[in-house]
Amino acid sequence: MKSTALEAAPASVGVLREGADLHVRLSGDWTLGARLPSVEPLAPEIEARPTSRVVFDADELGDWDSALVTFVYAVAGLAGMRDVPVDLGGLPRGVQKLVSLARANQPRVEAPPEDDDALTARVGKVALRAWRTLGDALHFLGEVVVALGRLLRGRSRIRRVDLLHAFEATGIGALGIVAFINFLLGAVLAFVGAVQLQQFGATHFVANLVAIAVTRELAALMTGMVMAGRTAASFAAVLGTMTVNEEMDALTTMGLRPVDFLVAPRVVATACMLPALVAYADVMGLLGGLFVGVTVLDLGTTQYLRQTEAALALRHVIIGVAKGALFGLVVSITGCYYGMRCGRSAAAVGEATTRAVVAGIVLVVVVDAAVTLFLHLARL
Repeated sequence: MKSTALEAAPASVGVLREGADLHVRLSGDWTLGARLPSVEPLAPEIEARPTSRVVFDADELGDWDSALVTFVYAVAGLAGMRDVPVDLGGLPRGVQKLVSLARANQPRVEAPPEDDDALTARVGKVALRAWRTLGDALHFLGEVVVALGRLLRGRSRIRRVDLLHAFEATGIGALGIVAFINFLLGAVLAFVGAVQLQQFGATHFVANLVAIAVTRELAALMTGMVMAGRTAASFAAVLGTMTVNEEMDALTTMGLRPVDFLVAPRVVATACMLPALVAYADVMGLLGGLFVGVTVLDLGTTQYLRQTEAALALRHVIIGVAKGALFGLVVSITGCYYGMRCGRSAAAVGEATTRAVVAGIVLVVVVDAAVTLFLHLARL
């Protein structure tokens, strides 16, 4: 500190122009307890005419502390906004070092980039976001495959009760909704087929239509979509809530792999139970067609069953059940992926659940179309 007077002198600022230079004279005591001048009056002085530089003069300066450093820093900021250099040579050496240090560490303010609203820019952003999501999904799929490998070798640390609970949740808990949907599906399909076949006097062929369409395609597809809306949403909500509550971090801290402990049992249970649900859906769909054929189309029960037996081949049932296994993998992995990648808020859980349902339904339809095309090319 520097003291030039025995008694405290009030802080004051004087402004003097010498050519294009603006001299700022500081006098008195510049301490936190004193009443200090404002920096605002200096702004018009800097803008009044072209200024080559701002020079500080502290010959009459008394005591000082961080209040002086703050004032000088503010003046330097005003000058910097107008690209005017500042000469700190007239200040005490301590003030020069502190102001220089503050100016060197000040955050760099960058103007936010302007959003490009062009069509190509928007398409590019969507493509980049989809590419990043695809890469992350493939990474997660690899983790699931490795976890299933450890599970098959008996090296995965999971509890048997969790696996049994997953079987119950994905199988027994879905019997009601699967039965209701597929019974109505068989009935509606029989109605639609009868409207067309009655024109040719071939109403009894409704049994053929229902049998092949239900067992080969519709039972597996509808069951997969129902499970996407039910099971995928449940997985995403449960795992997302665990992510928000930091339970995933707790498992990692305890040395447990969340994919092994939480994802693998759900994937195994869904992949195993969905084929069984598809076989169950086949029966309910055929019963729905039988109900319409007997009660509405006046077909005999024996006639309908014989026609179904003649049209239905074992390969149609096997294809539908195999699709169920694929849909089980798709639904479970999709629900677990969005649950594990959930954000850290309650709103993120709802968003993850919605994405899991939408993505699950879309992927089930895509996989069904791909398998159907492959079977057509293979003539199966």
